[in-house]
Amino acid sequence: MAQTRYNKTSPVKKTPPPSKGASSSKVKVFDRLSAYLAHHRLTAKDSLLRLLATPVSSAMTWLVLAIALALPMTLYVAMENIKQLSGSWQQTSQISVFLKTGLQESLGLKIHKQIEGWPETTEVRYISADDALEQFSSSTGLEDVLASLDTNPLPPVISLIPEISTTDSQGLADLKAKLEALPNVDSVQLDMQWVQRLYQFMDLGQRLVWALGLLLGLAVLLIIGNTIRLAIENRRDEIRVVKLVGGTDSFVRRPFLYTGVWYGLGGGILAWLLLALGLTWLSGPVEQLISLYGSDFQLKGLDFSNSLMLVLDAMALGLLGAWLAVGRHIKQIEP
Repeated sequence: MAQTRYNKTSPVKKTPPPSKGASSSKVKVFDRLSAYLAHHRLTAKDSLLRLLATPVSSAMTWLVLAIALALPMTLYVAMENIKQLSGSWQQTSQISVFLKTGLQESLGLKIHKQIEGWPETTEVRYISADDALEQFSSSTGLEDVLASLDTNPLPPVISLIPEISTTDSQGLADLKAKLEALPNVDSVQLDMQWVQRLYQFMDLGQRLVWALGLLLGLAVLLIIGNTIRLAIENRRDEIRVVKLVGGTDSFVRRPFLYTGVWYGLGGGILAWLLLALGLTWLSGPVEQLISLYGSDFQLKGLDFSNSLMLVLDAMALGLLGAWLAVGRHIKQIEP
């Protein structure tokens, strides 16, 4: 009975029911987001199906875009391969220090040791007068004529590779002057004009890559913009009906933007395929030609990052071209 009275007299706290406003608002936001994403998926799929429904015209547009995208990338790959080939030219650009004729070998080795300790030089090699005469005899085939000479006419030579970059003309000039100031040095041979001309040519080539890329990028924008404009004209009545029932400009714009993205994606993939096929076709003859000069050079194409950048840039150009075309023409169509 005591337990029964306690239950009757003690107040019972009831937990308030959860608020329906917060949960319902979260459900509404989630439903809107789901519907928004579903509409994007449906629009992207429908845009792709419309392109595949006209395979000939779509393929021609993709091919034109691929050629426009492949041209600057071809020049870019060519410049990258020239850079790879010229990587060893820094090592082959040697300086020859001619010592005075008849100089004692001990003095020549002393100069060699002095130059070897300079930070501006690497791979310093001393060639005695006898070794120079032997090398000259074997290379020219005049052993009998040179053997009949009473004295050796060739001086000792110190051959070295500059640590300074071949593009640093002032640094190379300073090193040459420093070598000429050494005692018992007759002359210093440094012929780097051909290397400097090559680097100037490579710099010019890089500028051409950027200029050609910008011009052909503009061409891609114009091609996609004109293609989207024709698509808008073909669907003018459909756009009017959508606007008549309350469709916004962003709703009308969305399928055309996806069409531009699909054009860019197809053009970028085709451009990569054209470039890869061209490099495969040229790799054999190019490598055989370079091997005749004693080099193990291999023709390289686009790596994964550059390939991905090509496709993404093409998609961005497609989206931008479609956006410009749609933004201009959609507003002119009113119900």
